[in-house]
Amino acid sequence: MYFRQSLLAGSVAFAALPALAQTAWDMPTPYGDAVFHTQNIIQFTDAVREATDGGLDITVHSAGSLFAHPQIKDSVRRGLAPIGEILMSQLVNENPVFGVDSIPFLANNYEDAQRLWGASRGAVETALAEQGLTLLFAVPWPGQSLFLNAEVTDPAELRGISFRAYNAATERMAQLLGMTPTQVEAGDIPTAFSTGRVAAMITSPSTGVSSQAWDFTSHYIDVQAWLPKNMVFVNTGAFEALSEDERAALLEAATDAEARGWEMSMAETATQIARLEEAGMAVSTPSDSLSEALAGVGETMTAEWLEQAGPSGEALITEYRGN
Repeated sequence: MYFRQSLLAGSVAFAALPALAQTAWDMPTPYGDAVFHTQNIIQFTDAVREATDGGLDITVHSAGSLFAHPQIKDSVRRGLAPIGEILMSQLVNENPVFGVDSIPFLANNYEDAQRLWGASRGAVETALAEQGLTLLFAVPWPGQSLFLNAEVTDPAELRGISFRAYNAATERMAQLLGMTPTQVEAGDIPTAFSTGRVAAMITSPSTGVSSQAWDFTSHYIDVQAWLPKNMVFVNTGAFEALSEDERAALLEAATDAEARGWEMSMAETATQIARLEEAGMAVSTPSDSLSEALAGVGETMTAEWLEQAGPSGEALITEYRGN
């Protein structure tokens, strides 16, 4: 009888203990698990889970499986998902600052891209904060470079070439170089080349490999016109609802993810360019005359961006160039 009463008392006492609190977040991302951005994010969420002893558990829903890419930002802003990842320049119509990393030839290597991010990060954080969002980290794609069907060393050789454009910036760049822009979606690239609709494009070596660009182009010029970034951000209300220790763990993991992600991006660039070369493409750096012409395009498009961005944009570019 005593044993039964003791067991019952122990059970009641155990049941009265507070349950361990756990916060479960769903995280939509636009790219598949094989993409280095997603791999970096998985390491980030694992680090958060470990640092909080499972108190903050983030489940990654990759490849647009939870929300499509264009819907991710608003889903986080509205609290439908507490955290997400998007291509930063996707928001350029909301605020020019989101497109500063996609101005052609403003920052065309990793060192300059890091300096540009240092100069623009505060403005990006402010623009997100106005929508109830908190920036965690940002990681660049490999630089966008030229794929052509012939060797080009003189910028005059680009004139009249039909060029695959996919947004206003690439269309404007083509115009300034004397090329003929033609809108072609990513899935239509091989057909557009095979039918002669386009004879040149600018994209990352990663996309070049995934689309097997060696089947329809022969030359890759490593101009790294711009290094567009993906950014990871959180609903500010959801962030502030975390405990102090959980917020600290999240921010520390984000700092590590940004540093690791830039290293992964640089490694991705080298690996994918090597794969293009192994597949038979002629890989080169731009000639001096081509580099000069591309720099001129960058100056023009930077000036056009400044007209939209105003004084805050001018301060940003001044800081970048001063560093």
